[in-house]
Amino acid sequence: MRTPRGGHLVLPTRALAELVAAEWASQNETLEIAGMHATRLANTAIEAVPAAREGTADVVAGYAASDLVCYFAEAPSALVARQREHWEPLLSQIESEVKVAFIRAAGIVHQPQPEATLLRIKAIALELDDFGLAGLAFGAALFGSAILAIALQRGWITGEQAFELSRLDESWQEDQWGVDEEAAERTARLLGESVMLDRWFRGLDAA
Repeated sequence: MRTPRGGHLVLPTRALAELVAAEWASQNETLEIAGMHATRLANTAIEAVPAAREGTADVVAGYAASDLVCYFAEAPSALVARQREHWEPLLSQIESEVKVAFIRAAGIVHQPQPEATLLRIKAIALELDDFGLAGLAFGAALFGSAILAIALQRGWITGEQAFELSRLDESWQEDQWGVDEEAAERTARLLGESVMLDRWFRGLDAA
């Protein structure tokens, strides 16, 4: 197996190699690269991240600077209550576990986060190897949240839980108004990426 730039597609654990191999085994006559999320993430970890670790960690810190789970709705009260029920325990956990402080906000007006917090999040990202860092950046972009990505990487939550936590607003709207076919397809695709990322992190943890 070769990467797009001709390098060897070598994974650090057997579990991760099997995750990528399973994507290739599921292909038919036409390769559907867009749906081979683990393969694309492996290529990123091998070809892009090693020369751009600082920049990749900055991306993760950038999501922490405007993290989804720090922005609570102003209304309706039922949605606010749902967000506080599900987001606040995770915010408290990351603050306790990694010694950071996040400022909560209501509404969409940007609320700057403490510089010490962002530096700590960047440091957490840089502590990971290239495969872990690639996964963390992928997760932060997928969820719009460095907090959810870190929680998933550390095994505090599952991929399904991370995805659901990232879309509390959308799921509340769906409860009120229903789901159209296009939105359902997008949700299923993104959920698949989140489940893959969970397997990616667990595969990295496997000896």
